[in-house]
Amino acid sequence: MGQTAHVSAVVWSAAVSLAAWLWLLLFQGWFWRTDVRLPASREPDGWPDVCVVVPARDEAAVLPASLPSLLAQDYPGRAEVFLVDDGSTDGTGDLARELARRRGGLPLTVVPPGEPPAGWTGKLWAVRHGMELARARDPEYLLLTDADIAHAPDSLRRLVAAAGTGGFDLVSQMARLRVESLWERLVVPAFVYFFAQLYPFRRISRPGSRTAAAAGGCVLLRADAAARARIPDAVRHAVIDDVAVARAVKRSGGRVWLGLADGVDSVRPYPRLGDLWRMVSRSAYAQLRHSPLLLAGTVAGLALVYLVPSAAVAVGAAAGSPPCVLLGAAAWLVMAGTYVPMLRYYRQPLWLAPLLPVTAFLYLLMTVDSAVQHRRGRGAAWKGRTYARPEAAAEEA
Repeated sequence: MGQTAHVSAVVWSAAVSLAAWLWLLLFQGWFWRTDVRLPASREPDGWPDVCVVVPARDEAAVLPASLPSLLAQDYPGRAEVFLVDDGSTDGTGDLARELARRRGGLPLTVVPPGEPPAGWTGKLWAVRHGMELARARDPEYLLLTDADIAHAPDSLRRLVAAAGTGGFDLVSQMARLRVESLWERLVVPAFVYFFAQLYPFRRISRPGSRTAAAAGGCVLLRADAAARARIPDAVRHAVIDDVAVARAVKRSGGRVWLGLADGVDSVRPYPRLGDLWRMVSRSAYAQLRHSPLLLAGTVAGLALVYLVPSAAVAVGAAAGSPPCVLLGAAAWLVMAGTYVPMLRYYRQPLWLAPLLPVTAFLYLLMTVDSAVQHRRGRGAAWKGRTYARPEAAAEEA
């Protein structure tokens, strides 16, 4: 009797999981599709001025693969690069100057931002310093890009043309992350897949939609829209700064676009699980607004949607329950099917799709660990520099 009740509970859980996957498949903004790329555009009659802001801290290992691509942009208008070296100890600033001297291209200015005041995360303080310098040039656009991002030669002109043609105040591309090590293959495509599930790209650009997000590695921002939204001062506490910037722009009446990138790639390696773990856990609990209730709901939701299908197949097979096996297998099949386009985008083998429950379980543990670290008083961190939690910073202020 007890075993029958147990199997029945698993059957019902598998049925709910299948219903959830059917809803996600059909009604969550087609999040699983990977065809949201830069929209068709026409080149302007006159190319606007652009200033590029690159916050950097201890980036000497990746700069040789990223900075030359930025300096070599084939942009018909005036463009200039400001690299803000936030207290690097590995010679980042000197290396940037040397690369610019050897390679040429766009003008490069390397400056330190000074120590951030209370209430600012380090990256946003560096961005603010770079934007202040850029405003002296009175550009029409600002390109905010990370120090590990390599750009195709036409990246900047395509971004500007897309923004002008579509009337967007913010155009962002989700850089293609590096996928070479075993752990990168298992975790990285899922990272983008989960992000798109939370923030369906199609909804972001839809007029009237409240969904807003950006990818911090590549954000083209109209300068007057940044001033109107008080960027970055309005989001100085943000750990997930790219999403916060997009929300601020949209709330101030701006139009936002986000899609997957072609020709914008991250060169930063994450060879070990620990590297990826730190990347995710740094901001996972902040995504949940540091709410224990939202954490509990997220853990339960991840378990129901991602872990129940495979568990139902195993339990059903062991107990000889065809309904349990069929419902679990159907939910698992839909799950894997929605993951296939992202694996293709990352040029990964499709046999990774059925392993998505394993990856989801890792993300569940990372999210819980993020909450544990927060409870221990460890606030936002950027490149090894840890800052006070938002509530602690507010008390100090």
